[in-house]
Amino acid sequence: MHLFLFWAGYSLSVTDYRRPKVYSLCGSRFYQTKKKRWRDNLDATNRPDSVIDTQKHDSDPAFVRLRNPSTDAASLYMLGSGDVQLFEVKAFDEDFHSWFVGQTVQRDGRLLFVTPMDPLYLILPYLIKSGREGKFQPVDQVVMDEEFPACSRLLSCTRSLTSLHHITEEKEVGKLKFHRYSQEKTMDWLKKKVERTVIVLKKRNISVGERVKSTTYIRVKSESDYHEEDYLRYAHGLISEYISEDLSKALLKHLQLPELTSPKETEPPTKKRKLSDNPVEAGEDYTKFNSADFVRKPPKKMTAAQKSLAKVDKSGMKPMSSFFSPKVKSEKK
Repeated sequence: MHLFLFWAGYSLSVTDYRRPKVYSLCGSRFYQTKKKRWRDNLDATNRPDSVIDTQKHDSDPAFVRLRNPSTDAASLYMLGSGDVQLFEVKAFDEDFHSWFVGQTVQRDGRLLFVTPMDPLYLILPYLIKSGREGKFQPVDQVVMDEEFPACSRLLSCTRSLTSLHHITEEKEVGKLKFHRYSQEKTMDWLKKKVERTVIVLKKRNISVGERVKSTTYIRVKSESDYHEEDYLRYAHGLISEYISEDLSKALLKHLQLPELTSPKETEPPTKKRKLSDNPVEAGEDYTKFNSADFVRKPPKKMTAAQKSLAKVDKSGMKPMSSFFSPKVKSEKK
């Protein structure tokens, strides 16, 4: 099977440690490598070992299982040549899709999006866990995981070690550096991520707020109608996909944004779209009857004309429907 990896993205690359950017699908470049057949689910826990090949040459990109910083579960990532760059892997999957490759048809029609990702997001949970001890430790002794041994390769990514000062306090003894997690520095670092994302949202004219049509991203309000809070909340939501729930709540307070008690109703509940990594399904069917329509209702009171008509002797009278029914031909004798 041919696996197509597109160097493109359908959303903001807010996870990159560089300036966030939007990758255009039209300008994407791709390369293909032969792999064995993948299973229908992109979940890393169901991925065959042939895809997650730890014996590959260092110069080849490799898929790895790593702990998702938001869900704490296994997710699929890709490490670039020589482990210098981390990539997030997303799949766009719809039913009844396939690929034409040469003279063959590949039934797996998924489209994989590979976007650069800041490795600090995946390193951060390990630092938070070790920070509870309050000790300065070598980072190579902190980023360790028996379930995901490939996590140590994150330290080989470009600028991973040089960027640790954004989220940790550092001490240097001789030629060795020791780190301890800093909540204050992490909040400032995440705030900068949000602010940079807001800049890109405005520059790219991305619609935000509760009045956005999710299926087409059509702006239904003018740009002047959007407040800075709308952009901050939208950017905060994007960043929150890569951090834990507790960290997301702390970031919300750091941004001085009040926590919403209940979401605003922007459209009927039965018509709301389901948001996930899977394709957006069609809206709920409005033609379904309400169960209340089938409740037996008490008979209405008859009017005076209806009461007088009910007293008339109708024997021998033909119903009105008989004048509109087809006549039955009599059989010839």
